Amino acid sequence: MKALLELHYLQNFAPSNLNRDDTGSPKDAYFGGVRRARISSQSFKRAMRMDFRERELLGRDELGERTKRAHEAVARRLAERGHGEEEARRAAENALQTMGTQKQMKITKDGKTEYLAFLGREELEKLAEVIHRSFDLFSATRYKPEKDTKATLEACLINNGEGKNAVDIALFGRMLANLPDKNADAAAQVAHAIGTHALRGREFDFYTAVDDLKPGDTAGADMLGTVEFGSATFYRYACLDLAKLRENLGGDTDLALRGLRAFLYASVFAAPTGKQNTFAAHNLPSLLVQVVRENASPRNLANAFEDSRFRKEEREDGEGYMLPSINRLASEMDWQNRVFGDTGNGRYISRHETEKVHIFGDRIDSVDALIEATLADVRSLYARLGG
Repeated sequence: MKALLELHYLQNFAPSNLNRDDTGSPKDAYFGGVRRARISSQSFKRAMRMDFRERELLGRDELGERTKRAHEAVARRLAERGHGEEEARRAAENALQTMGTQKQMKITKDGKTEYLAFLGREELEKLAEVIHRSFDLFSATRYKPEKDTKATLEACLINNGEGKNAVDIALFGRMLANLPDKNADAAAQVAHAIGTHALRGREFDFYTAVDDLKPGDTAGADMLGTVEFGSATFYRYACLDLAKLRENLGGDTDLALRGLRAFLYASVFAAPTGKQNTFAAHNLPSLLVQVVRENASPRNLANAFEDSRFRKEEREDGEGYMLPSINRLASEMDWQNRVFGDTGNGRYISRHETEKVHIFGDRIDSVDALIEATLADVRSLYARLGG
């Protein structure tokens, strides 16, 4: 049985530059033939993973590290076991470079691995323990691994389909090019957030800065430059395969529910941090819709905004985009529910009450209540699935 949790959020961000491209400009994309503001899914997922750590709804060892410095993390654990720093670092580097068949774990001249590796903290701990038990072998200046060393080290990582991954790895997956059997298929899919309306153009902030210690008789700025920014109403969508999440966590229902709680809170409160010291665009969603459905296929409702033009009857002059965007999203969900069925069990919080919002399901008055109601649905669903 396919069991899904879908999130449909609408969120205004005031002038900001939360997610930049290679030139420092806010990211964008064409949709419906016009340019829209965009925030990448990777950017939101990173913000959510950081929220997991700060909110502490999950234990420290239930999360992972996405890093080019895995050898440093292992070396720290070896040092905690009483080994000298230099020997510990050499042992960790020797061990990690033994794993895999290509360059992913190769330590480059700048002291980092060639690629980012997403490893659970429990996996890092297991690696440190294996190295600790054979420390003389791994810390040798002339390192010569034994025949079965490679397999012993790789056995510290969770096999694809074995389960018991760190929660963030279970949610967002990982790809280890040189260790394909250690990959993890993501339980969650997160769409790029896109503007519900056309981007009228990027704007530029021309800034100047004055040297506090300059002589009093000298006028003028000592530094100047420009920062690009923009604002939009964004549609955010995410879909989570509930059975896959529990499978990735080794069938641990309690951990799946705690991971889901962390995921739901992060989906509401976490946002990318680009240029926030300059813009402070801490704007929370104005519409939150959470739907649990069984035996259903995922439904992204972005086509509600394929036509970026809001007609006169939808948006009066001087009105914002949030209210008409809520109505557009409700109309699209209504149409898809009637055509494709499987409406599921939906709940919503809305900044604006309109004639159409009842399409989203039951109205809820707080984020805490919304998340608890969704978790109750999932808990019941897991019970029916068994395991």
